[in-house]
Amino acid sequence: MDTTRWRFIKKRTADADGAVYVSADGTRYRRTGGPALRSEASFQQTAASLGYPVPQVLDHGETSTGTFFADEESLGGQSLHEEALASLNGGRELSDHVVDRLAEVSARLLAAQAVHPVGGGPDVLRRWVEQAGWTHNVFTENPDLDTDRTRVALTRATDELAGTPMVCGHLDYGLPNVLPAGVIDWQHHGVIPLGYDVALALEVIPFKGGAKGYAATPQQRERHLGVLDAAARAAGQPRVSPHQGAFLLVKSLFFLALMRPTDPARGDKHQKWQYRRHLFLKGLDQYERTGNIDTALFPTLDSFASGQDTAGRP
Repeated sequence: MDTTRWRFIKKRTADADGAVYVSADGTRYRRTGGPALRSEASFQQTAASLGYPVPQVLDHGETSTGTFFADEESLGGQSLHEEALASLNGGRELSDHVVDRLAEVSARLLAAQAVHPVGGGPDVLRRWVEQAGWTHNVFTENPDLDTDRTRVALTRATDELAGTPMVCGHLDYGLPNVLPAGVIDWQHHGVIPLGYDVALALEVIPFKGGAKGYAATPQQRERHLGVLDAAARAAGQPRVSPHQGAFLLVKSLFFLALMRPTDPARGDKHQKWQYRRHLFLKGLDQYERTGNIDTALFPTLDSFASGQDTAGRP
């Protein structure tokens, strides 16, 4: 019988049921949920056996209410997101220490992924776009974006990635899910092109519209990508940085998923939805012209709301 005392931390996000708890001594985490959590726990057990930097699943099974649970080891007391906020000291620039820790974990994940590829091909790449970009939801909520223009750009991205090793990935990788000893929250895991997770870890910050409280400098972004390119080459694979534009085109769809508000009275949600639409179109324009997307050119939510950068300027 498990007599551990558990403290509630948060509800699970997006389309996942259940919640997350921590043990009184901080050494274990428990996640509750249904079939999706069962799949997540099974994946983590496999990933750990392949050398991925993930929590060890210490126990799993059914609770008295019939929901599944998984107990995991702790990978550290704070996420790198929490460390980043704690180190700001009144500014907005990310700590180099946080960026270096991120690069170390990212390189470990990339190295493990690189030596364990899965089957690839055009159909697998198309399924990655659908899963990683939540395209069915995005185009249902935004039918005006389901155009030949968008489809051509996505086809260009998959053509560019042809031959890139396909691997098992996180699909929601970033500072909130990275701890000093590894990566947590694998609920959206799936098959990805090598580099999709880690190459965007700092690039996704601007999609939050400035609400994260911190920003990465150009030098930090370049240094992080340099570490990843070196890790890829050490594993016998091509550099990942040349594919950043294709990766970001798909990621910009991910950030637009589940955003359309159902309550017309929620002006704040409507504005955020319009903002994410703007970022997608801005990224699409950049990708069409240059083959890359520079998130440093994205406006903040506040500047967008004040009427700045609404005309699609580069």
